[in-house]
Amino acid sequence: MKQQQKITNLGVLTLAIVLITACNNKKKSQEIEPVKEAQQSTKALEGATYNDDVNFMKNYIELIELSDASNQSKVAVSAALQGRVMTSSADGKSGRSYGWINRELFESEEIQEHINVYGGEERFWLGPEGGQYSIFFEKGSEFTLDDWYTPKLIDLEPFEVKNVSATSATFTKKASLKNYSGFQFDMEIEREVAILSKDDIQKELGLQSLSENLKTVAYQTTNTLINIGKKDWKKDSGLLSIWLLGMFNHSPNTTIVIPYVQGDDAALGKVVNDTYFGKVPADRLVVKENAIFFKGDGEYRSKIGLTPMRAKDIAGSYDSANGILTIVKYNKPKNVTDYVNSMWEIQEEPFSGDVINAYNDGAPEPGAKPLGPFYELETSSPALALKAEESGTHIQTTYHIEGDETTLNPLVKELFGVSINDIKTAFN
Repeated sequence: MKQQQKITNLGVLTLAIVLITACNNKKKSQEIEPVKEAQQSTKALEGATYNDDVNFMKNYIELIELSDASNQSKVAVSAALQGRVMTSSADGKSGRSYGWINRELFESEEIQEHINVYGGEERFWLGPEGGQYSIFFEKGSEFTLDDWYTPKLIDLEPFEVKNVSATSATFTKKASLKNYSGFQFDMEIEREVAILSKDDIQKELGLQSLSENLKTVAYQTTNTLINIGKKDWKKDSGLLSIWLLGMFNHSPNTTIVIPYVQGDDAALGKVVNDTYFGKVPADRLVVKENAIFFKGDGEYRSKIGLTPMRAKDIAGSYDSANGILTIVKYNKPKNVTDYVNSMWEIQEEPFSGDVINAYNDGAPEPGAKPLGPFYELETSSPALALKAEESGTHIQTTYHIEGDETTLNPLVKELFGVSINDIKTAFN
């Protein structure tokens, strides 16, 4: 069998970037089988096709490939990486590959101590990352990189394949995790990845029509967490959230666009949290009347977040040079404000976290190597206070739509409340 069962999940960008420079003490896995020698460069290929990336990854992991009836929309999924969507295409095997793939790490045959960052455009994760209810720090440890470890469940352990069809694949996993406060979560995870047809895309986005001139691919993941233990999950002992993170190929012409709920700061709080890695410079983050604009150029490490009071159910990006519109939608529940807080500290408000995040990669310090680079879009479920045998579900749909500006502009206006020109000139 290939390296499928040992390869791991990519770390959350909140910290993974720093780990690359901090963790030179990589460990070579004693369990992994020898990997085939790669036939391609260790560096990510600019303009790589879907077929390029799929053929490369098949040297290391087994992939499940989903296609729509037209055979033009394609999605590649890995059970070894927790049912992760590795990449997709809107134009068959020769179409553009949308997921960022860390070829260098695939080729290295090494397992890193704290996290293994293989890439992929939607991965399953769990929160919180930091705080007294963290699942990344052991009880009594310090909130530092030296003590930060990605749980093996979402890093090194494969999910089981429950069923597969031409258009969907379902994965399951039973596991236990103990948080910083010592509470043990006994859980079962079920994750379904389903490719959507063009008619499905039109319906899911609520559009009157979708031009035949547009190339499209979309997939919906349904992620369910079940409390299979005897104890209820309560706020005073900590809660979990379902956390979905996607890594996409950056470009100097890519801008992240996030509509937000307008209103007074006193009632809704600030529009955006832009201090994850230090305040984001004004030439990289602009808040306008209808939307937030954030650069996805892979040239400056920065991250932003929106609380449930400010977030809508949509975020996205637009690459003006290549005519690529990426859309992420999720099932945001109404009137729910408890989201886990992932700050690296003992927290006064452990359930005041963000629901939408966006990350732009770059060097963690002058002269250092970036993790990718790439950019990332993330969504989270609410904090899940599940009684025994209860479940919670987080659904996310990712769309890639390619076309000319004239054809895409009405769609962008309808979904984001801004024009393509607004996006292109946001930083002027």
